Amino acid sequence: MRIESDQTELEIATRGPGLYEFTDHVTRWLSSQPGQGRGGLLTVFVRHTSCSLLIQENADPDVQRDLLAWLKRFVPSADDPSLGYLRHRAEGPDDMPAHIKAAVLPVSLSIPVAQGRMVLGTWQGIYLFEHRDHPHRRRVFLHLSG
Repeated sequence: MRIESDQTELEIATRGPGLYEFTDHVTRWLSSQPGQGRGGLLTVFVRHTSCSLLIQENADPDVQRDLLAWLKRFVPSADDPSLGYLRHRAEGPDDMPAHIKAAVLPVSLSIPVAQGRMVLGTWQGIYLFEHRDHPHRRRVFLHLSG
């Protein structure tokens, strides 16, 4: 894939379900962009169908644990009797539930950029939300426009 100077792709390694913060990676990339003081709109897009992206609190790890616990109750494993109607189980009992979670949560984010920095709140971080049980290497595409 050819990547322009205002675009790049990050690879994020996951170890199973959870939130993986990558705000620092995006910040470093933005600071390397020509015309650092510019403003614009940053699009963050994950190129997979079984994980999501979130902007979430990065101060208290209980927030992440609670989100993971809630999502697991909201969409349990396909082995759960309540999901017995699911047909897509080709890659295991976490497969279709991961697709459902990714259908409900965002797979792209739009973040304003001012003076070369993301306009995020004090406790906000950018996370990849892994929905699969096994480790993966996820690709996240960044594009700065404006």
